[in-house]
Amino acid sequence: MRKVTGRYAIALAICLALSLLAARQSHAADYPDHAVKVIVPFPAGGSADAIPRIVADYLSRKWAQPVIIENRTGAAGNIGAEIAFKSTADGYTLLSCPPPPLAMNQSLYPNLPFDPAKFEPIIIMAQIPSGLFVNPDKIKANSVPELIAYLKQNSGKVTVATQGNGTTSHLTAELFQMLAKVKMTDVPYRGSAPALQGLLAGNVDMMFDNLGVSLPMVQAGKLKLLAVASAKRLPSLPDVPTMAEFLPGFESVAWFAIAAPPGTPKLVIDKINADANEALKQPEVNEKLTKLTAEVFGGSPKQASDYIHEEIKRWATVIKEANVKLQ
Repeated sequence: MRKVTGRYAIALAICLALSLLAARQSHAADYPDHAVKVIVPFPAGGSADAIPRIVADYLSRKWAQPVIIENRTGAAGNIGAEIAFKSTADGYTLLSCPPPPLAMNQSLYPNLPFDPAKFEPIIIMAQIPSGLFVNPDKIKANSVPELIAYLKQNSGKVTVATQGNGTTSHLTAELFQMLAKVKMTDVPYRGSAPALQGLLAGNVDMMFDNLGVSLPMVQAGKLKLLAVASAKRLPSLPDVPTMAEFLPGFESVAWFAIAAPPGTPKLVIDKINADANEALKQPEVNEKLTKLTAEVFGGSPKQASDYIHEEIKRWATVIKEANVKLQ
């Protein structure tokens, strides 16, 4: 057999590369032709799980293919994020998550088993402001100033539930302690739902959580909402003050993204983005999101990428100034 060398070898390599590219593009154009798995790195029951399920339900009907939510929890979302990151980059395994795995954990963990910056952002589906919730049987304060005064009188004695070390609720609690100049005892749980159960049971005193899941507990009289952490008061809760009214600069919003493993074809990313945006415009989807106090975000993959990069910088500043260290 004659050895292939020189320009013939180069031509052969180019032909092979073009063939592979054409096959990949053809496969992407048919996307999806079987079930799509969406990894949620937090437990079922919280907004991080509820929001992608709402969008996934629409996409499964749109695509006539199952869109399966798989909860892979632990390590502030790192376990599920690693699984998604190392999956085949064909669009059939996606990541849906709130800020930690994409915008916070690189400032908290020195040796992540994945590179958040190499994920392919597809869309920010929605965002929900955090709220300051207290168990009324444990905390009698009816306002943020009253709570701060109580915390200063009982330094380190009040417990605050978090969704886990390095999560949005953890860093929001750290931001609160830094700005209010108070000290609390952190009690980490494995996600929003178990943390909320701990708060309802009186195992902990207070919690920063997004409004989506916790607000019904306020409406039922089981919890008190002292403030929201949005930049402005919410039209749906006009009588609830913002944290920034008492602590200028205080803002904490949970957002919920879809991202793909590095190298996922652009055709696939654009397809998912277009159909997810379509989902977010549906009245039934909007109604379900509104019940979670979620505001539709949407937009292009570039808008998602730009927003995430801004969040990386913002939370890195909080982590540094609050001197947050994970044990």
